[in-house]
Amino acid sequence: MTNLNQDIRDKLSRLNIFEKIIVVNFVLFVFTSIILKFQGFGFGLEWLSLSKSASKVILMPWTLITYGFTHYSFSHLFFNMLVLYFFGRSFSNLFKSYLCLKVYLLGILSGGLAFVLVYNIFPSGILNTVGPLVGASAGVRALIIFLCVYLPIKEVRFFTFQFPLKYIGIALVVLDIPGLFSQNSGGTIAHFGGYILGYLYARQFQKGIDMGEFIDKVTAYFSKSKSNLKTVHKKTNNKNSSFAGKNKEEFDRFTHQKQIDLILDKISKSGYESLTQVEKDFLFRAGK
Repeated sequence: MTNLNQDIRDKLSRLNIFEKIIVVNFVLFVFTSIILKFQGFGFGLEWLSLSKSASKVILMPWTLITYGFTHYSFSHLFFNMLVLYFFGRSFSNLFKSYLCLKVYLLGILSGGLAFVLVYNIFPSGILNTVGPLVGASAGVRALIIFLCVYLPIKEVRFFTFQFPLKYIGIALVVLDIPGLFSQNSGGTIAHFGGYILGYLYARQFQKGIDMGEFIDKVTAYFSKSKSNLKTVHKKTNNKNSSFAGKNKEEFDRFTHQKQIDLILDKISKSGYESLTQVEKDFLFRAGK
């Protein structure tokens, strides 16, 4: 059993960030599907799905995120994860995994907030008949729109057709508009929340501003707290050289990101095919 657990951990550690998200979604779907058959345990999707009622959201704030990892049907889950897989491969080859995760999570959060906000502004309007919100669609759409806005002229191929990435984003938004007046109007509102987040994130990132920087700070805080619990004494490393006011690790991280930014700027202006093989290999390694 120990060897099996270690083997599973090793395989999971080799997955990229999107593959890990997909695994979490499938595991949670299987878990909730089983639990729903035993309602006597007092646990169901209502503890994970997002209510349209602001008062319930205040009482269960975690649902602003957990709804994005919860699905009612296998077909809904499968379609979302299929789209995430294909677009996630392109995303992870161009950007670091931490950025991928931040766009995805903030897309889910933005979609959830849009859903709750619209219902409470128009309580007897288009969302009057819908139930709680579930599904990863808002996060997936945030990632797609981020790519389409950040690299609008990057050529993509669909069978024998080849066209700029921006047209996928335009088509996605246009095709979603009728959904605002459908039975799934609540889900469509969440989609548009994801669209808005993906667009704003990409625009700000082009200016060198990371909208998800606060997530890095929160993660760093908890990582530091965990490290302090494990470390009684930490020796000072006098060998750390200073480079432009930064230690070697910070300087290396800065120059690495600068190389990525320069290559992405080249893609934005001239397309992915304008990269040299060295630049393509560098992006591929950086995305891991």
